[in-house]
Amino acid sequence: MFDRVDHVGIAVRNLDAAIGFYEKTFGVSLAHRERVDEQGVEEAMFRVGESWIQLLQPLGPDTPVGKFIDKRGEGVHHVGYGVPDLRKVLDHLKEEGVPLIDAEPRRGSRGSQVAFVHPKGVGGVLVELVQE
Repeated sequence: MFDRVDHVGIAVRNLDAAIGFYEKTFGVSLAHRERVDEQGVEEAMFRVGESWIQLLQPLGPDTPVGKFIDKRGEGVHHVGYGVPDLRKVLDHLKEEGVPLIDAEPRRGSRGSQVAFVHPKGVGGVLVELVQE
C-alpha cells in the first residue's frame, strides 16, 4: 500500500530561520518552497535521499499547524507516506474503519494529491498520504 516514506513534516515558527539552520547545520539545500493556502502553511522542502524534510510555518494561529505549535511547540508534525493510488488506499482505510481527516483527496504541494489520516487511528501519529 505505501511505497515509500515521502516526507517528515516539521512545524516551525520562523520558516526563514529554520531554512538557514537546516542548510548550515545539516548541509542540505532548499529544493522547493511553496505557500499552500488550503492547508494554512508556507513550506520549505529539502531532498534527503529518496525522501523529503518538510518545514511548515503556519499562516496564522488558527490554522492546524498554528494550533499544533501553540499546544505542543515546534517539532515533528506528521509523517507522509507515498502511495501509488490514493483513492484505493482511502477506500481500503474506510473499509478497515480507520478514521480519516480527508475522505477525499485534495491538492498538496509539488502538484501532488494528499489526504490525512486521523492520529486516533494510527497510534497517535498524524499521517499524510501522498500521490505524486
